[in-house]
Amino acid sequence: MSYVTETLSNLLHQTAFFNLTWGNYLMIAVACVFLFLAIRKGFEPLLLVPIAFGMLLVNIYPDIMLRAEDASNGVGGLLHYFYLLDEWSILPSLIFMGVGAMTDFGPLIANPKSFLLGAAAQLGIYGAYFLAIFLGFNGKAAAAISIIGGADGPTSIFLAGKLGQTTLMGPIAVAAYSYMSLVPIIQPPIMKLLTTEKERKIKMEQLRPVTKLEKILFPIIITIVVCLILPTTAPLVGMLMLGNLFRESGVVKQLTETASNALMYIVVILLGTSVGASTSAEAFLNLDTLKIVVLGLVAFALGTAGGVLLGKLMCKLSGGKINPLIGSAGVSAVPMAARVSQKVGAEADPTNFLLMHAMGPNVAGVIGTAVAAGTFMAIFGV
Repeated sequence: MSYVTETLSNLLHQTAFFNLTWGNYLMIAVACVFLFLAIRKGFEPLLLVPIAFGMLLVNIYPDIMLRAEDASNGVGGLLHYFYLLDEWSILPSLIFMGVGAMTDFGPLIANPKSFLLGAAAQLGIYGAYFLAIFLGFNGKAAAAISIIGGADGPTSIFLAGKLGQTTLMGPIAVAAYSYMSLVPIIQPPIMKLLTTEKERKIKMEQLRPVTKLEKILFPIIITIVVCLILPTTAPLVGMLMLGNLFRESGVVKQLTETASNALMYIVVILLGTSVGASTSAEAFLNLDTLKIVVLGLVAFALGTAGGVLLGKLMCKLSGGKINPLIGSAGVSAVPMAARVSQKVGAEADPTNFLLMHAMGPNVAGVIGTAVAAGTFMAIFGV
């Protein structure tokens, strides 16, 4: 009888109920909210579902992220090995290749002025950098946090790893991906606040046709120019442009399909679950995390505002030919930010079609955020 009682007691104490803290239960609740937003509300489910589920798993079973050197048998937790791919910058770079393979750079080539709007939307990054230093973060931590302002999760993870800020990688990545998912909620009020109804109704001229040769040369030239100036951007910009060259060359259909579909979705699963699993209660529930979440929101708002304000200036200089709404798409959330520009414009005038015009700044924003990351790496000698 004592044997049975002892066995049952051991089994009972092996359940998670006896090993979790209030913080773990809080994070489990947060994970469930994220799952609700992803599944019920449709907020970027491809990202939020794996992130939320990774968060759920690590707060029920923390050893799923156990490092191999800390394990008694020398074998780490499952998601620890996924997470190493984040730290080594492998998954973020592969995400960029998939984005390049899925995205038409034609609108940016047809309207090079879009580069200016993409650059203006990086205001959030540099504004958040100085604000993070003011709040007590060191230079490298501030740089890693500031990239959230570009609404670019892969670049945030990439820079945090390169600058050795792995302890902050979880909160930074979750904040970045959360704000990416909430683009349709965060951006419209800022866009409407900074523009008039008349500006939102502006119809832009149809973009000129882009030749196949231009589309092939663009990724090659951008790679050469950007990587010669900032070699540290090669893993991101290089993979982005390689994916796009797959798409536009027309001679590697199999590689294009793999990079934009199967490989892309595999990487999203690995990256999402590992990012979510970095949010254990112990690592996530502290003052620095709260600061990062607030800084991310401020950075994202500043980035959106920067793009819209330059869009207003360009509207004035062009005699009303540029709709300022497309400037908000200068953040890196491809193609969500461009869709938001289209949606807000259509609310003012249902016949207004801004999507392709907004894709130019959107693509420019991806390149701009990678350049910002490379600039920080150059500053800190990484």
